[in-house]
Amino acid sequence: MKQQTTQPMTEPVYTRAPYWQDVPDAKWMDWRWQMSNRLNTAVELEKVINLTDSERDALNANNLFRVDITPYFASLIDPDDPNCPVRKQVIPTAREMVPFQSMMEDSLAEDKHSPVPGLVHRYPDRVLMLITTQCASYCRYCTRSRIVGDPTQTFSRKEFDAQIEYIENTPQIRDVLLSGGDPMVLAPKQLDMILGRLRAIPHVEIIRIGSRVPVFLPMRVNAEFCDTVQKYHPFWLNIHVNHPKEITPELAAAMDRLTRAGVPVGNQSVLLAGVNDSVHIQRKLVHDLVKIRVRPYYLYQCDLVEGSGHFRTPVSKGIEIIEGLRGHTSGYAVPTYVVDAPGGGGKIPVMPNYVLTQAPGKVVLRNFEGFITTYAEPTDYDPHEIEAQDKLIARRPEPGQEGLLKLLDGEQMYIEPQGFSDVRARGGAEHRLRSGDIAQKWQPLGVGAIEQEQETKALEAPKEE
Repeated sequence: MKQQTTQPMTEPVYTRAPYWQDVPDAKWMDWRWQMSNRLNTAVELEKVINLTDSERDALNANNLFRVDITPYFASLIDPDDPNCPVRKQVIPTAREMVPFQSMMEDSLAEDKHSPVPGLVHRYPDRVLMLITTQCASYCRYCTRSRIVGDPTQTFSRKEFDAQIEYIENTPQIRDVLLSGGDPMVLAPKQLDMILGRLRAIPHVEIIRIGSRVPVFLPMRVNAEFCDTVQKYHPFWLNIHVNHPKEITPELAAAMDRLTRAGVPVGNQSVLLAGVNDSVHIQRKLVHDLVKIRVRPYYLYQCDLVEGSGHFRTPVSKGIEIIEGLRGHTSGYAVPTYVVDAPGGGGKIPVMPNYVLTQAPGKVVLRNFEGFITTYAEPTDYDPHEIEAQDKLIARRPEPGQEGLLKLLDGEQMYIEPQGFSDVRARGGAEHRLRSGDIAQKWQPLGVGAIEQEQETKALEAPKEE
């Protein structure tokens, strides 16, 4: 079996497996036809791909995470190679059903950070808005497999209205990311309505969509879609390409339409064992992405989600890949490698150690080649010089999430784990050294707004003769 048909040069060349050879071009390039003709059973897939016993067993298993593959994406699969990187991402194997230590149903604790159903507010100034549980095709390592692909988990209109109301009533939110499922499988009028309601909120500055539809279904990025999103600028889109094999003429054309519509496009990849855990594959991937005007954005460590155990790599593999990209290719082609913290801590960037050591007045650094240099720091730097200009910039309300910045800003000197004081009390009763205004006893002079006021008063008080 061959992957592509070759048509005369005067005709468009479409990525199409022989099974769909007789489908008229107009149908093949119709995204609705692609959605209606997805493959999801062993019987259907065997018309296109030579399945292994492991794949066949998984496809016939009970309680399997949903399988749906668009004809276009199925055409990218090598029908005779069980190790095909495209195939591994969408066709299950028996390994998917093997549990592993630390796996979780909701490994990122999204539901814990959800003030209303389907809205995740983890970071101070932005929210993740889940507006559907459906996708064009289903990745076998899906972070949200607990809800994605299940029609019974679809968010109701009442829940959607609650999401919008929460955003309207929370002025610190300046950035809304639409995800799911995949927002781009929604009917065009429905997506237009959602974007319109968000754009009507004065404090929402940026609207984003995270989608794999352009990869599974590039024909969805048509003139109608581009005309719709142009109305709601600034609008951004992140796609999800994991391997160079997924970058086809159809995807390149879709990205060209988007970027000409003024949409900045980024790419989020997941580091997957046996798919892209190679410096050389990753370098080709980022090079091929920037050629179609897509900026590599994130490289994710695979999440601790059920069914993904066989895709996981050590974190050291991700660091090795960044080591092989930084300095070896253009800076804008190097994604940020992140571990999305299990338990809900958000994205934590991880990279090689470029700072070797520090001393007062100097930092010792090394580059990608091992060249070691010293950066001499200024001895007359005045951190207060900028304060007058700094006060001209409005602060956004982000209560409770200042984190380490609060320490650097001098608003606090330490951060205590929950229950820290109780543990240190060791169950002892109050006594003369721990009673009274205890908080003041351990309050550092000049740290925090109240303390700085007290320090000023102390300095201004008349001194005894």
